[in-house]
Amino acid sequence: MPNIVSTINANGIRAAAGKGMLAWLAATEADVVCVQETRATDEQTRAALAPALDDGWILTNAEPSAKGRAGVAILSRRTPESVRIGFGSAEFDAAGRYVEATFGEVTVASVYVHSGEAGTPRQDEKYRFMAELGAYLKGRSEGDVVVGGDWNIAHTERDLKNWKGNRNSAGFLPEERAWIDELIAAGYVDVVRALHPGVDGPYSWWSYRGRAYDNDSGWRIDLQLVRGELAGRAKQAVVERAPSYDQRWSDHAPVTVQYR
Repeated sequence: MPNIVSTINANGIRAAAGKGMLAWLAATEADVVCVQETRATDEQTRAALAPALDDGWILTNAEPSAKGRAGVAILSRRTPESVRIGFGSAEFDAAGRYVEATFGEVTVASVYVHSGEAGTPRQDEKYRFMAELGAYLKGRSEGDVVVGGDWNIAHTERDLKNWKGNRNSAGFLPEERAWIDELIAAGYVDVVRALHPGVDGPYSWWSYRGRAYDNDSGWRIDLQLVRGELAGRAKQAVVERAPSYDQRWSDHAPVTVQYR
């Protein structure tokens, strides 16, 4: 079973590979890496990650149907026993927003929830995705499940620096936050928050605008929600924040959890 799981929104796999993601993959101790926003075809993703694949990483990929949007993947040290793309949705299974791979008794999923835009059809689409994904995740009743990804929702006021100014913004709307509550009530554990209770952050996304990164004015939207006995074995969680703005290879940082 995987002992260290990381999740990262690459913000374009080809750009990330050229900026430092390959070096990070060569150095990480993670057994499984959940990747979001590849924004590439399967062929393009494999080409961008070729050095990592040559080093032994196994790629499980769900390319997006819309060019240049979404796309999720899982990189693992060993070949999964089974793979599933999507969760049985006629609307979303080809969108490159959900993929899962099973390793022994543990299933690891990579998810990319829509960013949305309050009061627009984009937000309606996000809510439809959330409803179908939520039903699927709550319907799981056996085994350990790690769902890592960019959820594009800050669950509480501690999960974004400027929460007062974002009360009407997508990503911090009451309906979105209540949906995370529902997943937690169904048995999922936000393991990063469980290991960092009562603190602001640790944030995992910062705007490229202004001095958001330098001021750590970010959002904690990259989560690992875990169901099953494994949740109680999470012992360390870190956001691998780059030392400086110019050393970033994505506008997100890897969120890495070590399990006993």
